[in-house]
Amino acid sequence: MDSFRKGLKDGLPIGFGYFAVAFSLGIIAAQAGLTPFQGFLASLLVNASAGENAAFIAIKENVPYLQMVLIMIVSNIRYVLMSFALSQKISPVTKMIHRLILGFYLTDEFFALAISQDPYCDPYYSYGAIAFASPCWALGTALGIVMGNVLPQRIVSALSVALFGMFLAIIIPPAKKDKAIALLIVISFISSYLLSRFSNISTSMITIILTIVISCLGALLFPVKGDQDEK
Repeated sequence: MDSFRKGLKDGLPIGFGYFAVAFSLGIIAAQAGLTPFQGFLASLLVNASAGENAAFIAIKENVPYLQMVLIMIVSNIRYVLMSFALSQKISPVTKMIHRLILGFYLTDEFFALAISQDPYCDPYYSYGAIAFASPCWALGTALGIVMGNVLPQRIVSALSVALFGMFLAIIIPPAKKDKAIALLIVISFISSYLLSRFSNISTSMITIILTIVISCLGALLFPVKGDQDEK
């Protein structure tokens, strides 16, 4: 219970942040034609803002199922790497059921909390954070859909920008530290605009193509050297 209460306390700011971002996500879901219950269920089962945003856009564009699967894999592939790192912070005696639950709720924020625990992350600490933050994410999406259906279109358009503000908050700090990352971000912006403006490729397919091509380009031109390479 001590671990749970500590996690609940640390999860409060995450929950409030989730609610605000999910509200904007709900605006996009409303534009895709989802009901409040569908949006609530989607956010309850998918704990990824970028993944859900891509999914709602794909639903709006009525893309084929295979294409939607591909964009979900591309949008959420980073969680595989996070899982490797998180596995080192889980005690070897932790039961499989706890590992599966932690894997299901693996988000950037929950990962940051779990990885900061020393020496191991108590699953009940993460459960405390999840207990408040996860419902906020789902309820925020549902409320965003409700408001998206009743608010004037100008206000809806303004609110929908908030989600992209969160994405900018994610990419700007690493771009300031690494010129290579900044260059790749600029390339992605320009490429995305040109493809959406002068081609008939869907937004979902543009995301898949650019993510794969630019990430491979970055790995080839700007490889991250390990300790052995530096020696």
